Amino acid sequence: MFTKILIANRGEIACRVIRTARRMGVRTVAVYSEADAEARHVRVADEAVCIGPAAARASYLCGERILDAAARTGAQAVHPGYGFLSENDRFADACAAAGIVFIGPPAAAIRAMGSKSAAKTLMASAGVPLTPGYHGEDQEPAFLQRQAEAIGYPVLIKAAAGGGGKGMRLVERGEDFLAALASCQREAISAFGSDQVLIEKYLRRSRHIEIQIFADTQGNCVHLFERDCSVQRRHQKVLEEAPAPGMTPARRALIGQAAVEAARAVGYVGAGTVEFIAGDSFAQDGRFYFMEMNTRLQVEHPVTEMITGQDLVEWQLRVAGGEPLPLRQEQLDIRGHALEARIYAENPEHDFLPSTGRLLHLARPPESLNVRVDTGIEQGDEITPYYDPMIAKLIVWDVDRHAALARMRQALADYRIVGVSTNIDFLSRLVACPAFANADLDTGLIERSRDFLFPAHSEPPTSVFFVAAVAGLLREHAAALARASQSGDPWSPWSLHDGWRLNLQSRRTLTYRHGDALHEVLVAYEADGWRLTLGGESVLARGRILDSGQFAGQLAVELDDRRLIASVVAVTEKNEQKRHVFLNGSNYVILRDDPLHLVAAGGAQGGGLTAPMPGKVIALLATVGQKVDKGAPLLILEAMKMEHTITAPKNGRVRAFRYAAGDQVADGAELVDFVAGEGEP
Repeated sequence: MFTKILIANRGEIACRVIRTARRMGVRTVAVYSEADAEARHVRVADEAVCIGPAAARASYLCGERILDAAARTGAQAVHPGYGFLSENDRFADACAAAGIVFIGPPAAAIRAMGSKSAAKTLMASAGVPLTPGYHGEDQEPAFLQRQAEAIGYPVLIKAAAGGGGKGMRLVERGEDFLAALASCQREAISAFGSDQVLIEKYLRRSRHIEIQIFADTQGNCVHLFERDCSVQRRHQKVLEEAPAPGMTPARRALIGQAAVEAARAVGYVGAGTVEFIAGDSFAQDGRFYFMEMNTRLQVEHPVTEMITGQDLVEWQLRVAGGEPLPLRQEQLDIRGHALEARIYAENPEHDFLPSTGRLLHLARPPESLNVRVDTGIEQGDEITPYYDPMIAKLIVWDVDRHAALARMRQALADYRIVGVSTNIDFLSRLVACPAFANADLDTGLIERSRDFLFPAHSEPPTSVFFVAAVAGLLREHAAALARASQSGDPWSPWSLHDGWRLNLQSRRTLTYRHGDALHEVLVAYEADGWRLTLGGESVLARGRILDSGQFAGQLAVELDDRRLIASVVAVTEKNEQKRHVFLNGSNYVILRDDPLHLVAAGGAQGGGLTAPMPGKVIALLATVGQKVDKGAPLLILEAMKMEHTITAPKNGRVRAFRYAAGDQVADGAELVDFVAGEGEP
């Protein structure tokens, strides 16, 4: 067994490998770019080496620098993770030439699976079921059209060297074939440098089922059952589960054996994933077809680990060290059901565009035998634009699918992040979606469930504003006590902030904003709490911070006879006092409308004159000196492939623009020197 390995990856992938290596007594070397100098995988590794600037091409994809780091640190092997160089045959060859073990398959196997057409030809010779189609070398358009007619419409034209959804065209009718072919080839040559295509029967309402395989250098090969990865957006997986719903033992044996034969056909060694596609008739006839083979450990491997009780990274290290597989096929079995949700810094309501920024608050669900969190991010870390915006993989296990779904809903409710937009609320709705809950799965599930997954915006319930008010009042009281303790008379009643008044009841108003709506919470101080009133609803409120137990650190709020557990995180961003209220499994973001804060901030209510994210000024819509009304457009900022119009926060005058059209601006940069009111400043 190795004594030291280098991990040629970053983030949660590197942290995942480090965890197993440390348990096995293997020392680890992390590599990092300049942008990742303070990253978690750097902090938890035994050693770390900087390999270049932020851009992946100049750091994580630079095999020479990685091998140099391995040589300098005395690493005996390189674990490529499951991204970057993990499926790069040239890097695998370079490792062998340098006398360093590549913890992955042979370079020849990577090459054999690199072309979709070549892989399918190889699988056909091995007897692995293929989607009806043409995968040959003849690319003459008329010939390809005759093949499509023989297959039967609808067909899918796919770039042979494609991936990520590019170079694909669906053709419903014969008269559309030639135009679609030409379009597909143009995109393929641009994206992949090759215009070769293949033609396949298009399967409506298809399911994406993959088999985890493992092989050693002694000729042994097993499968560790299947995963269903049908729930996708933009051809990228969102939720994965194991075992696949509706899979019978007989079908599992057939598809598992097909995956093993695929691995044997290329002389495979190590961990790999054979991906199959099944049509809407799978539940009736169990028919499936080979799609591709990923010559690496996959992001979704934890669900396989949860149902088998095996550590697949440990298997990788042992096989790479020349040991046989730890178990034979008959020794492997399935226990319970597992789900994995990918938590991303992204905005689902804006076409899942990535979000960048610093994680100001991060609370993960407690890990247990039922809940696992694979992450490379901690509170205070920054999500940068340089890499994949994944924050964590949340994996749950329970005795059956129904129980696992309930476990996932609770774990998502316990995940609380402030600082970037996330898909947590979207994932919560997805898990509760009738189609997913009832295992009505296919790759179009998200699109056909849009009404459920993307509901119309509505005002938060009244309890959200009551909880925010209680949190603010408790925070004020704690701050008053802290100040009193530092004064000359810490027991003075004047420092208590308890609302005591002589001969009258103290009252005040706390104002919150959600969208364009103002919500005024009237607070009346009472002997045993606060009387809160909003929109005709009145409650006696009490609250305290829990200091022990399962909910330690969270807020316990009593509203009359109703008790709630919540978290309220207060942050100030771009002159906005935001209150993130985590309540009943949802995250509500409201603004504290504080006149005193607005005065201190220069009167720019709502922060409308600062950049909402890094971007480029593409147009100035007003002139210097111009008087404008509230809401008037001042400039357009392009960020994350979207245009954002910056408007006047109130009636006033444009004194100056801080940037010109074409200038790049940072997140939170002041864009306009704006003067409220009609007169001169």
